[in-house]
Amino acid sequence: MVTGGRCPYKCETNWQGRIAATWICGVSGWFGDGKDTILRGQFITFEGGEGAGKSTQISRLADYLRRCGVDVVITREPGGSPGAEAVRHVLLSGAAEALGPETEAILFSAARADHIAQTIEPAFHAGKWVLCDRFIDSTRVYQGESGVQPAFLKKLEAVAVGRLSPDLTLIVDIPPRLGFKRIAGRDELSGGAEKDRFERETLEIHSNRRDRYLDIARAEPERCAVVDGSRKPDEVAEAIIEIVETRLGPIAESVTSSRDGVRS
Repeated sequence: MVTGGRCPYKCETNWQGRIAATWICGVSGWFGDGKDTILRGQFITFEGGEGAGKSTQISRLADYLRRCGVDVVITREPGGSPGAEAVRHVLLSGAAEALGPETEAILFSAARADHIAQTIEPAFHAGKWVLCDRFIDSTRVYQGESGVQPAFLKKLEAVAVGRLSPDLTLIVDIPPRLGFKRIAGRDELSGGAEKDRFERETLEIHSNRRDRYLDIARAEPERCAVVDGSRKPDEVAEAIIEIVETRLGPIAESVTSSRDGVRS
């Protein structure tokens, strides 16, 4: 969740403006001094390796939240806005792979900045909860595993994301072999759909990514929670709901408090 006012130069309105903001306003000034506006939505990101079942669990959590009276926006990365969806096709098709991992990281960050400006921030202003399939940790893990230096990724993150941070990140953890098995089963059901750029990579690479996700969870326990994604979908969904209510508070109370704040 982020707080604060708007940049007087409107640097936050698109990804080009966000890049300019690092020079005009400074990263720390994007959202003002924290006194002008309070964004009441919650931001929950889902992370994990290929075949972890993130999409299924996002849908399950969204259904639960809506039954509790929460306005929910489901989105994804790369993508989530028209501009970012165009970049998604370039990235997942493998068209950008020949340009190198640093260029891929830049493209991911450009898509993310547009996604934040066009989808995530407007949802916050409307008091909605945003559930996002992948966010900053995917770039840290996937491009980091590809050899992009952490300092470079940190600078890109500052440009694209600024002070925005998920309220909660759910890392759906599964052994890579199980992920491969699930992807194979999914492809059979869809008539042999072609795997994307990242699904095609080796078991060793997927194992390295899993380790990186778990490292992030250990380094940021206040933000991240690891969920055993190898269990049955209903069991995973129940575990996620318990984590959300433990970390963010009872959902019904949160909704009531938010609405009372709007009325006052």
